[in-house]
Amino acid sequence: MTTVDGVTSATGREPTTASAAASASLNYDSFLKLLTAQMQYQDPTNPMDATQFVAQLASFSNVEQAIRTNSKLDALLISQALTQVDGLIGKTVTSMDDKITGVVKEVHIYSNGTVVALEDGTELLLDAGVKISATPPAGGEEEAAA
Repeated sequence: MTTVDGVTSATGREPTTASAAASASLNYDSFLKLLTAQMQYQDPTNPMDATQFVAQLASFSNVEQAIRTNSKLDALLISQALTQVDGLIGKTVTSMDDKITGVVKEVHIYSNGTVVALEDGTELLLDAGVKISATPPAGGEEEAAA
């Protein structure tokens, strides 16, 4: 059996779950048409074993169910990410190399990661090594000590 690696678009983002599900249903319909044609044109003196047809249908049904499960899991992960990123607005973030730092103004969630927009317009991908801290008071440390 031949395996096919995942395909990404020109932007480098993976295809959305909805398009993957649509693609799978197209493939499922095509599979059923092929199966019907295969049954229609098989040699009557040497017919295919019925268990092969059932096995093919079962394996394709498993793939379709896995795609549906993945789409529900993606929706759950996005929902969880939305509840967690709300607390980032107003916090100070610093990149791992300390070159980018600022207060979070907006949060953008994409299928391949979360990006924060800082008050100065800079965007930073939330990735390993990014520091998140509470924003210091406007007056600096002297106000905090008072």
